[in-house]
Amino acid sequence: MQKTHARQRMPGLMRFVGLGLVSTIFLGACQERELILPGKREPITAVLSSAPTAEADAVADAARDIALPAQVANANAPQGIGTQTFRTDHPRLSTALSAIWSVNIGDGDSRKHRIVADPVVADGRVFTLDAKTTVTAVSTGGQVIWQRAVNADGASEDDGTGGGLAVDGDVLYVSTGLGTLTALEAATGRTIWTQDLNATASGRPTVSGDLVYIVAGDNTGWALNKSNGRIEWQISSSESATNVLGAPAPIVTNGLTVFAFGSGEMQAVFSRGGLRRWDASVLGGRSGRALARINDVTGRPVVADGVIYAGNQAGRTVAVDAGSGNRIWTASEGAFGTVLPVAGSVFIISDRNELVRLSAEDGTRVWGTDLPNFIKDRPLQRAEIFAHHGPVLAGGRLLVASSDGVLRSFDPVSGGLTGTFDIAGGATTAPVVAGQTLYLVTRKGNLVAYR
Repeated sequence: MQKTHARQRMPGLMRFVGLGLVSTIFLGACQERELILPGKREPITAVLSSAPTAEADAVADAARDIALPAQVANANAPQGIGTQTFRTDHPRLSTALSAIWSVNIGDGDSRKHRIVADPVVADGRVFTLDAKTTVTAVSTGGQVIWQRAVNADGASEDDGTGGGLAVDGDVLYVSTGLGTLTALEAATGRTIWTQDLNATASGRPTVSGDLVYIVAGDNTGWALNKSNGRIEWQISSSESATNVLGAPAPIVTNGLTVFAFGSGEMQAVFSRGGLRRWDASVLGGRSGRALARINDVTGRPVVADGVIYAGNQAGRTVAVDAGSGNRIWTASEGAFGTVLPVAGSVFIISDRNELVRLSAEDGTRVWGTDLPNFIKDRPLQRAEIFAHHGPVLAGGRLLVASSDGVLRSFDPVSGGLTGTFDIAGGATTAPVVAGQTLYLVTRKGNLVAYR
């Protein structure tokens, strides 16, 4: 009986042993040594905030030197630097700066309104446009000369935001988000004429010859008679629903006027008559970024020695021949603010919040220097970023004004930080240099002068 009982228990024991053997094999398989690949560990979001540097470093070693043009003590900065006639490539400026005065010019940045107009300087006056429609003329010594609101008939200053400024002779031209372009006496602020553009005019005008050029509604280019505001001709581009506030100033070069639109298109037309000469585009984006869906030309076009440089915030900067529109090169770097070509290089603030130096010859990246990026730099709180304005070259270094309250200077050869200066309230416009003085507008609506 005992033997029979033992034989009856044997199958259960064998099942137990079998299960144990299978478990041992299974656990052994789970405990196989993990293969760890060699190399630096980085977060998967690193590509969105920093750029690979190995290739850039190799290029930088081969092209580090730069021969800057001589400094010039320019008295005026009357229009945007996109047109070569109005640009001083290297203004004279002291390396040791401090704020010498500050003047309130109206409403600052808010949830609904933004200051987008860079100051302009002419004949001892600095002109500004606040976040709504108030224009202020300030002496270079810091005294308010006159101040007035430029409103469309029946419109409230709360209805629009943005705009731009340009000075030609004794006339100040003011565009506004209310859809108007107004000519004012620079000395008194008296209205000479106003033209309704039937669309927001948040971009900057350009005055050349007897015409004023401007982009309205991000898809229409206008040419107006500068003496009376009458329409001479118009051109149009494709509409785009994803635009950035503030259209770039049109460029005038060799008998052509070049407009940049919210769709990413650039159109060159003959300045006399508006007949189209060529079309080009700044298209393409950086994978993994929502901003890549916005193709607006946010890297303000600049012409230098027969080449136009422009960029978008989606991850592209291009160089095209100013006469034909033919593409010379494309760089996989986006651009905010000014695209600055000087001394064989192109300097931009990129879509990854870097100050970047590219080769003007082929668009190759020479170096990139990180600028402050996310305001809250934690993985689940990365939303709002700091805004950086510029760059400008002055006093032998590159200058970038930022919303974090710092004006930074950088070595144009290496990209290294060379100095910082405080901006009370943070910057909301690019720096402008004239009379060996740097001017910028803060987010609080103050015009500040540094010398």
